[in-house]
Amino acid sequence: MSDQYSITLIDEFRRGQGETGCVEFKKDYANPTMIGKYISAIANAATLSDQPFGYVVWGIRDSDQVIIGTDFEPSSVKTAKQPLEFWLARRLSPDIAFSFESVNHPAGRIVLLKIPAASISPVEFEHTAYIRIGSATPRLSDYPDRQRAFWSKLQSFQWETAVAAKFITADEVLARIDYVKYFELTDQRLPDNREGIFERLVDDRLILRNAGECWDITNVGAILFAKRLDDFGSEIARRAVRFTFYTGNGRDDAVAFREDWPSGYAAGFTALVSYINRLLPIREEIGEAFRTETRMFPEVAIRELIANALIHQDMTLTGAGPTIELFPNRIEIANPGTPLVKPDRLIDASPRSRNEVVATLMRRMSLCEERGTGIDKVVSAIERHHSPPPDFRIEPEPGATRAILFAPRRFAEMTADERVRACYQHAVLKYLRGESMRNASLRERFGVESRNSAQVSKVISAAIERGWVHPVNPDRPRSGYVPFWA
Repeated sequence: MSDQYSITLIDEFRRGQGETGCVEFKKDYANPTMIGKYISAIANAATLSDQPFGYVVWGIRDSDQVIIGTDFEPSSVKTAKQPLEFWLARRLSPDIAFSFESVNHPAGRIVLLKIPAASISPVEFEHTAYIRIGSATPRLSDYPDRQRAFWSKLQSFQWETAVAAKFITADEVLARIDYVKYFELTDQRLPDNREGIFERLVDDRLILRNAGECWDITNVGAILFAKRLDDFGSEIARRAVRFTFYTGNGRDDAVAFREDWPSGYAAGFTALVSYINRLLPIREEIGEAFRTETRMFPEVAIRELIANALIHQDMTLTGAGPTIELFPNRIEIANPGTPLVKPDRLIDASPRSRNEVVATLMRRMSLCEERGTGIDKVVSAIERHHSPPPDFRIEPEPGATRAILFAPRRFAEMTADERVRACYQHAVLKYLRGESMRNASLRERFGVESRNSAQVSKVISAAIERGWVHPVNPDRPRSGYVPFWA
């Protein structure tokens, strides 16, 4: 931390209400065991309080927050012949990046112990987790309600609540965040004053108040509403959606062009989807009286798969972001991280997102479907196109999820695997509507005439043989078919 930032932070503590769950004042007391307990307790309390850090401050009197200075010098303290920081680190688990800092405040020397919030599990000191209750430091296990609240909080207190831009002015916040788009997408009237704007941004945790008159922009605020992702660090900038247009059907073919979408996911979502759709090839269909032109892929399918890639990516995997690759015969949309549900259950299972804050905001802004309906709509739209079924794949280390949409092809041109996959997906959709799949409904999905029903029966038989579907009633095959898990 810079000296000026640390001094501002210290003054902010002094204007507060004394010691809190995340701040402890000391003069010279430096018992190593007690410091270890403070680190555990304050790290866990910071998570419960939605704070990125907690602090122990030496050199401030607790009773009136007057700076009295301190002679405590962490670097000179040894415990069991070991440097203090090393001794503490060996007794804390999981590993936590605490740090000591000496600050030359105008009113006296201060030592800050900066403690990150617990982010994986409760921080333990010598195999015991502690918590702060007022200025007390009891064991976390003695307070089961707080322990349950901690684990509940921890699920969402990960990447999303971390800070992307720290200790910046209000002008810088407004220069980096597309706040106008935020109010437009959340269907709120733009306030007449800056105070009202910042109040709403804080409510959705897009920004946090820092010391003095400065602010932090959270990862959620940056990734969703950045005017330019490059205005933030590489961790955010590398999560830009990369679009690549190939001239042939393989990645070894020439690239027509490549572009990293510059703006935040929410701020630029509609423009990105429109951009992709404008580039899609158009197919011509000749009816009885008219010719109609349709895009190669349904817009709702493109929209939902892009939204899913943004929402469900694993933000802990660094150096990679969502990708969209367009080939003459298909489009592939991928994101870092493997799904939290099996690919064959993506249609019916309620999705589990690693990034609940991002997911909730995207749904609230109507940028994607309600929970559990997005993939259903993708598959339904593809069925209406009579196209080959979407293919959802898991890729090995470091882990990625890939969704592939194929250009329209007739039933006769589909592979055996595509026909069986389409049969299973159709059975799932029918089951979710309270119906069962039949030969007639699957013929309609494939666009096959009734005189060719035997071909569709072979597909159903293959799906049964592979274990994807089974008859509702084995004694009455015409009663229909349901997915293997029904």
